[in-house]
Amino acid sequence: MLKKFFVSSSPFKLSPVRMFFSYLLLIFWTFVVLFPFYWMATTAFKLPIDVSTGPKYIPFVDYKPVLNAWYEMKDFLLRPYVNTVVVGLVSSVITLLIGAFAAYALVRFEYRPKPGLVGVFILCGAVSAILMLFGGIHWILAVLIGLTLFAFAAATIGKRFSGTLTNNDIAFWLISQRMLPPIVVVLPIFMMFQKLQLLDTQAALIIVYTGANLPLAIWFMRDFFLSIPLELEESAFIDGASRFQVLRRIILPLSVPGLVATFLIILIFAWNEFIFAQFLSRANSQTMPVLVSAQNATRGPQWWNISLLVLFMVTPIVIMAIVLERFIARGLLMGAVKG
Repeated sequence: MLKKFFVSSSPFKLSPVRMFFSYLLLIFWTFVVLFPFYWMATTAFKLPIDVSTGPKYIPFVDYKPVLNAWYEMKDFLLRPYVNTVVVGLVSSVITLLIGAFAAYALVRFEYRPKPGLVGVFILCGAVSAILMLFGGIHWILAVLIGLTLFAFAAATIGKRFSGTLTNNDIAFWLISQRMLPPIVVVLPIFMMFQKLQLLDTQAALIIVYTGANLPLAIWFMRDFFLSIPLELEESAFIDGASRFQVLRRIILPLSVPGLVATFLIILIFAWNEFIFAQFLSRANSQTMPVLVSAQNATRGPQWWNISLLVLFMVTPIVIMAIVLERFIARGLLMGAVKG
């Protein structure tokens, strides 16, 4: 009689005892994951004395919910929240568009750049930055000078460079940019935007977030495009379709799960970004992470206000993840099994 509780009737099913402990473990882990969100949500409706006098878990039983934190933060919340939404969504959409096309190019086209020319291009870009930051030259003229120097160098000494890079080398170089700590490049980026008079603007944050998250978008979408059979495109070419038609009617519809998953991951990075926003924004373009830090620094750890701000930050992402769940699950699994 007891054997049936420990032995499974099918290789694809758990025994009743194992099923019981599996559900027990899942329930426990769900509680561990969701309890911080519950604690944050309840703290946003507490008085300071309810927070400081010990743990109170159940509303209307342990404490009476109030809206004091909501009234206190309403004058500080609107502008940073709008900035976070605008900068996060716009930068994520731009990053996804550029990253998707770049990833498709890395998958379907073969590039053979010379490392020497790449170094010359970086050197010419550095010259343009120096002329703009320290030479007092307008940024358009500085860029034109850099491009002219690169074109002259490529036409003269470029032919002497040997060795070539592959698409895999380019992809690895792109993702390696995320290995660099952001704090290392904050000062030159700050000086550049100060020279361009873009400090404390949404445009500066959008540009920086796009550049910072672009390697991730290219890397993720590259795996998604690799999972799409090349034979589908070849069949369309035989039927007379152009490259743009293949991309619009075949590749993009098939990669919707990957696009959605990549977009959400990029949005989370942009939504929670702090270092660049701290240095490049002031009152006009302040985002929610900077507001939370400022509240903590000026007033001390007022957990009721901080919980309210974090609740406003987390809720839209959670809702978006729930709505797009079916796309995210498919997108994260695309490219996992090949061959």
